[in-house]
Amino acid sequence: QVQLVESGGGLVQAGGSLRLSCAGSGSTFSLYAMSWYRQAPEKQRELVASISTGGTTNYDDSVKGRFTISRDNAKNKVYLQMNSLKPDDTAVYYCNARSPVNAISWGQGTQVTVSS
Repeated sequence: QVQLVESGGGLVQAGGSLRLSCAGSGSTFSLYAMSWYRQAPEKQRELVASISTGGTTNYDDSVKGRFTISRDNAKNKVYLQMNSLKPDDTAVYYCNARSPVNAISWGQGTQVTVSS
């Protein structure tokens, strides 16, 4: 299974931007479908954005037009560019990888806090 490490979280004012990065291990990163999830306090973890091995992207309605997911297979990385951030975006953001045989890997998470 691929090992995942997120970075790029932090504290930002409403309307600001952050870019999250997720670094994956191994030589088969390009074969994994990648996603970003988030979990706010006392809420369930929810899917934010996903990108397939072929580059097809999908977004939760709450972030469409504000967030962009992308991947760089040469660097074994997936990114989440977050613009026009809102206090409701405050959560721990997790990187997720799904292998061709549906094995799932999670990163440790990175905190994003948006102040009003």
